[in-house]
Order: sequence, then C-alpha cells, then structure tokens
Amino acid sequence: MGLDDIDQRIVARLRDDARTSFAEIGAVVGLSAPAVKRRVDRLRASGVITGFTTVVEPSALGWSTEAYVEVYCQGKTTPAMIAAAVSRHPEVVDACTVSGEADALVHVMAADMRHFEEVLERIGAEKFVVRTKSVLVLSRLLRR
Repeated sequence: MGLDDIDQRIVARLRDDARTSFAEIGAVVGLSAPAVKRRVDRLRASGVITGFTTVVEPSALGWSTEAYVEVYCQGKTTPAMIAAAVSRHPEVVDACTVSGEADALVHVMAADMRHFEEVLERIGAEKFVVRTKSVLVLSRLLRR
C-alpha cells in the first residue's frame, strides 16, 4: 500500500506519540478528527500500523545494566522461534536477526550484574541456543 503525504504525516505523529488524539492530528494535517480516524483504521486494516504500545524507560524499573548478546543457534532455528523465545524475557528490549556468525543479536536491560547473569542463563537455556556471547555497555554515546 502506498502512503500519501497525509498518511505519512499521520504515521509520523503517531510514531512520535501514539496517544495523540485524532483531533490533534487533524489540526496538524488539515483533516477532521473523523477523517483521521478513518485513515488510521485503514492503515491498521492494511497492516501499515501493526499496533500501539507503551515504551517504558528501563531505568524507571531500576534496570541500568545494559548488554548486547549474540545468540548462536543450532540446526534449523527460524527467526520466529527466536522471537518467540526472547519475547518471554521482559529484560529483552530489542532483538534482531543478523548477518555473520551469530543468528541473532539481543539487547538486554537488567538491574545489576546478578540480574543480567540470570537473564543470560535463561536465554542460554532455550532448547535451540548453542552459545551466547555478551558485550556490556559502559556508556551510551548516542541514542536517537
């Protein structure tokens, strides 16, 4: 589905703040609130917008230990299998398949080293995981 300029502006506004009202979006894009709602409904039905979520600052949960974990899998492990497994761990804040030797890269936030070690053990215990390799974040240089 091709997005026109108005759809792109609606999606951009919702991406910035999914709680923005249809009336507020309408004021920005030059449409009525009902017209914005119809467009959002159409964008959802067509799969452009796949859902709305709450993004929680990990440090608000007391999670200040940050790491990236390379996950190496056995056999014919599919991306869907990896996604299902890592989504069970609330400390996993992002995950993706990657090129190179590792099968996936998992971004983990934890309260401290003990908590991180426990998360790493849980990930490593997944039936298809052969091994993991972790890198701890010392300081964040840029976040966009």
